[in-house]
Amino acid sequence: MKPYEGITIVELSTMITASLASMMLAEQGARVVKVEPIGEGDPLRTSGTSKGGMAALFASCNRGKESIRVDLRSKSGQELLREISMKVDVLIHNFRPGVMDKHGLGSDHLRGRNSRLIYTAISGFGTNGPLKAAPAYDPVIQAYSGMTAAQDASSPAFIKNLMCDKLTAYTACQAISSALYIREKTGKGQHIDLSMLDAAMFFLFPDAFGNHTLLDDDVERKPLLSDLLYEMTLTKDGGLTISAATEVQRAGVYKALGLESMMEDERFTPVENLLANIGEYRAILTEAFSQITTDDALQKLQEQDVPCARCYTLDEAISQDQLIANDSVEVQDHPVLGKLRAFRTPARFEGKSLPIGGPAPMHGQHTDSTLESFGFSSEKITNLRKEGAIS
Repeated sequence: MKPYEGITIVELSTMITASLASMMLAEQGARVVKVEPIGEGDPLRTSGTSKGGMAALFASCNRGKESIRVDLRSKSGQELLREISMKVDVLIHNFRPGVMDKHGLGSDHLRGRNSRLIYTAISGFGTNGPLKAAPAYDPVIQAYSGMTAAQDASSPAFIKNLMCDKLTAYTACQAISSALYIREKTGKGQHIDLSMLDAAMFFLFPDAFGNHTLLDDDVERKPLLSDLLYEMTLTKDGGLTISAATEVQRAGVYKALGLESMMEDERFTPVENLLANIGEYRAILTEAFSQITTDDALQKLQEQDVPCARCYTLDEAISQDQLIANDSVEVQDHPVLGKLRAFRTPARFEGKSLPIGGPAPMHGQHTDSTLESFGFSSEKITNLRKEGAIS
């Protein structure tokens, strides 16, 4: 039995945040009904590498779901959603504040009809303040949150990955899990507000804002641990990364390079002195590593149990032996996309991976069958289609 079997979620969203959050819950057993607009549907369907009108990114974020096409601008479509919301456990959306209220689908209205409903509203910046109505995408949140500055204060850089979108999804998934737990105790649903900005800064805060946490005048400001750990080390024929976070691990680096004298050098021990002299430290190691190959460096470092790795290409990362040992990746047959890789949910329950959900749906693939499961008669479905509320 999967953890969320028996839970039904209705998702109204575009792009990543809510889609990924509900997919993770679907992987753990929840039934997820994705409500898409009539026409092209979720724009994520055509974003990036694709086949047969479905993008790989959409497939990864929407597997195991049902898809229905509903015109939320129509009165009939809005009433349809109100009826469905009476019979579900969770509603999640990522529209700007006020949009759902304008359609008569706001939290107060729907939770007034279903007191057990967990209503989850994801926005870019929150429901108050000067940016509440501003559009938000991942690069915008990376910029506002300081994530770009955290990569290099002197030359801000993006993480070229939908980092803020995805960590917002993880945060939403955790919040919904907590709300379901509270409901088991109280019988009452919850309203969850979650902004991408808050999710990103909460994620960044412990380490990236280490010099913005202690506020007294006598605080001793020092370089952050990330200044020591996140540095590419170049060798004679390539490069690697070394995460020598402890004195023992740094001693291992010195031994691997024949630089044991650095263990007693007051410039580099304890770690406070090392961080104060990080430039000299790196210059010495850079010169030493430039004299040996990557393979030789890795062998010497691993013999000293120093955390290190050659930086894999994406091809190397997805095919590495460790993933095979973990049984992390499955090749599936999709009715439209053909063969595709799917990554399993990382958490294992009782030592076992959860089965990967079914294929991502085609646009509106389940409109009739899903509505029938919610008690809509064939005649009612026909009338909704004639009215243009569904297609």
